[in-house]
Amino acid sequence: MTQRFDAGRIFRTYGMVIVLLFMMILLTVVSQGRFLTSTNIFNVLTQGSIFGIMALGMTFVIISKGIDLSVGSVLALSGVVAASFAQVADATEKYFPNMPVLSVLVPVLVALIIGGGCGCVSGFLIAKTGIPAFIATLGMQTVARGFALIYTKGRPVSNLIPSLTFLGDKIFGIIPVPVIVYFIMIIVSYILLNKTRFGKNTYAIGGNITAAEVSGINVSKNLILIYTYCGLLAGLAALVFAGRVGSVHPGAADGYELTAIAATTIGGTSHSGGIGTIVGAFIGTMVLQVLRNGFTLLGVNAYWQKVAEGLIIVVAVIIDMRKNAKRD
Repeated sequence: MTQRFDAGRIFRTYGMVIVLLFMMILLTVVSQGRFLTSTNIFNVLTQGSIFGIMALGMTFVIISKGIDLSVGSVLALSGVVAASFAQVADATEKYFPNMPVLSVLVPVLVALIIGGGCGCVSGFLIAKTGIPAFIATLGMQTVARGFALIYTKGRPVSNLIPSLTFLGDKIFGIIPVPVIVYFIMIIVSYILLNKTRFGKNTYAIGGNITAAEVSGINVSKNLILIYTYCGLLAGLAALVFAGRVGSVHPGAADGYELTAIAATTIGGTSHSGGIGTIVGAFIGTMVLQVLRNGFTLLGVNAYWQKVAEGLIIVVAVIIDMRKNAKRD
């Protein structure tokens, strides 16, 4: 018995992959081949790596039917504090003048602890007090940005040790380190979401929190872990940011949380909860970054980029709502 070809089902399943491929082909043609070169593809991946890493953590949060508006500010706070422990001996305006040059493990641990700690606090507030995730993480956004400004007095932290700026370099002069870090975290996040009890619990909480509690899932514990992981990845993104830029400003990553949410949404993660994939988060990140790169190659006014991103997000949400309506 032959199965009938269903174009609608195929587009609903692989719609954003098709859109991404179409964008890449179109940009290759209109840019006269400048888009589809190894240098430019690596450039797209590198530029998307920071908010792509953040989008991985955001995927867990949105699958659990939550939201995290703090990750941009958490990146800034993690970044400035970590960078202050990673300055060279003769740095101008050194934060700790009498401190010797430390191993790169110190700023790495500092960034991850601060990022994970901020996420843990947000998760605790959401799980234990019942505060909506929007409010809890909005509060954390303001607090983290405030602490970043207080810590630095509004000044950037620069003159970083080479072992940290290595995170912005290329291996063999070809493969960007940020891309390697990004792909490692894609694999780690995929395993966590699809091969562990933690991932199954994340889907269950987002699908039906009451049913999850009845089935014996410790919802509070898992919500804290979900937001901790999201914050941890914001801390990791801060390290990649410091490596790429060579310094960290307390105002860094302003609006990155919205880009991470957009990438996750475009990739098919449902704000209704219980639906989403790591591969989808990667596709969504690449759709946004290919769009930005294409606008740059074609010399299109950067303000139109925001308009295009907004339209793509609206279309993605409409598709998501139609999927859920048919599922219900």
